[in-house]
Amino acid sequence: MRQFVVCLLALLLAGCDSWLFYPERELSLTPQIAGLEFTDVFITAADGTRLHAWWLPVKPGVAVQGTVLHLHGNGGNVASHLGGSWWLPAQGYQVLLLDYRGYGRSQGEPSLAGAYQDIDASFAWLAQAPQVQSKPLIVLGQSLGGAMGVHYLAEHPAQRTQLKALVLDGVPASYADMAQYTLANVWLTWPLQVPLAWLMPERDSAIYAMPQLAGLPILLYQSIDDEVVPLSNGVRLYQAARPPRVLQLTRGGHVQTFAEPFWREAMLRYLADPQAVTGLPRLAEIPTSEDQ
Repeated sequence: MRQFVVCLLALLLAGCDSWLFYPERELSLTPQIAGLEFTDVFITAADGTRLHAWWLPVKPGVAVQGTVLHLHGNGGNVASHLGGSWWLPAQGYQVLLLDYRGYGRSQGEPSLAGAYQDIDASFAWLAQAPQVQSKPLIVLGQSLGGAMGVHYLAEHPAQRTQLKALVLDGVPASYADMAQYTLANVWLTWPLQVPLAWLMPERDSAIYAMPQLAGLPILLYQSIDDEVVPLSNGVRLYQAARPPRVLQLTRGGHVQTFAEPFWREAMLRYLADPQAVTGLPRLAEIPTSEDQ
């Protein structure tokens, strides 16, 4: 929180989108810690930036159900966000977990414009990977990764039509709203919440791109306990989406959804037939606070 506020204050002078990204270079672990096979993949973006990703194949003996492109949140790197997708290979879903430019072993410096190129390069890599062909493709976007994925897909209909479904987890609807929400909760920056919010790259916010994804099945996870992306923000994003879309309320911290087996099971049930459910179904029970 404190780092975010400092960066927002610096934005008054800088006027850029660098406040969105908090990359780390060191990879603290590999998928081996979860008993997974993996391959280091290097992808070249259109501007020549060399990107790093982890390829997680399905576990031996498990039939391939599809491929998941995992777009992680704004902090750390692939090692920090392995918890979002490590469980998928055992369920038949192979995973490409991408580090945006400036993260981990990826070259360059992070930016929104650069990240869109990185996502585009990932789609290009998936399009030529033999193990991906003729298999359903799903995008899993968590937090900032989901917001960037929504904006990217709105502007790339050819890639959008390749998807079986889009799964979003703790995704901010509006960059300006998130900035104002964060600043309003710190007494030092409370008076600056409105002027600073005006400086956010609001035109890139997911809420404006979401209506353009009409026809694409979307599952939105939103925790009622999330202190980073509040419930109201997640509900607004759901309201901006067009059918078929599903809002699944959860419990727990920001993008900690898949730490709980029942939310993983809910995603698997959804992916089995994304067109079969819409609105506010009970894919999984919401535990009470006493159950946490």
